[in-house]
Amino acid sequence: MSYSVAVVGLGAMGMGAALSCINAGLETYGIDLNPVLLDKLKQAGAKQAAANADTFADKLDAVLLLVVNARQVKSVLFGENGLAAKLKAGTAVMVSSTISAQDAKEISQKLTALKLIMLDAPVSGGAAKAAQGEMTVMASGSAEAFDKLQPVLNAVAGKLYNIGEEIGLGATVKIIHQLLAGVHIAAGAEAMALAARAGIPLDLMYDVVTHAAGNSWMFENRMKHVVDGDYTPLSMVDIFVKDLGLVTDTAKSLHFPLPLAGTAFNMFTSASNAGYGKEDDSAVIKIFNGITLPKKEEA
Repeated sequence: MSYSVAVVGLGAMGMGAALSCINAGLETYGIDLNPVLLDKLKQAGAKQAAANADTFADKLDAVLLLVVNARQVKSVLFGENGLAAKLKAGTAVMVSSTISAQDAKEISQKLTALKLIMLDAPVSGGAAKAAQGEMTVMASGSAEAFDKLQPVLNAVAGKLYNIGEEIGLGATVKIIHQLLAGVHIAAGAEAMALAARAGIPLDLMYDVVTHAAGNSWMFENRMKHVVDGDYTPLSMVDIFVKDLGLVTDTAKSLHFPLPLAGTAFNMFTSASNAGYGKEDDSAVIKIFNGITLPKKEEA
């Protein structure tokens, strides 16, 4: 039996998820404003790829949203020419952007009013895991939502966590995860900046740490970019300004202190303020003065 899914947002994670859906044999559609990405997905075997879903919205069993933030999710679903109103009743909408629990609940209420089903399902794992269909999905929603989205979850997830029925729980788990991710990048940048100041070659420092107890997934993944002097964004500094902002807001609502996350948030905000917002999030290291960082070798 055929199953149709549209992936909205074909960035690093969205493209990987869409390709995984194609590889799993799902009838896959792509939605993005970038014609280059639409073309890439078409060539990979997508049924259709377009700037909107006008011609195929009524054919869909599911929608997977991997746009940047809650504002984009709301704009795609409920804005001018919104997608939600075009979907047939009972279509499952998997919201995988990193958003606040409050935004997840508001989006769910609007979808429910349109007889649509939402899974609050943020994802992690980076572009490589997304392309392999091995993302970690932390989801909350009804049994019906999990059931309807099973083919998509099978295609994109290496690990699926069912956090509970209440919309917003998935969002909260992801926000707590982003606290660690952001702090780990910031700590890695601080360590590598200190190494640079001390005159330790950064490739050597990187090699030592990745074979010792101080390593983290984020250090290993992101500090490689610093060693290579390559700040091509897979995830931008501004994404962590947003995500650590959500961490801070969550803590504020719970009257809970977060000394390390607060410092990391300030570091990323400083990097964005200095003009590095659209660079790879490892560019947070550029806020440190008095050090010389590796430059990308010209091919």
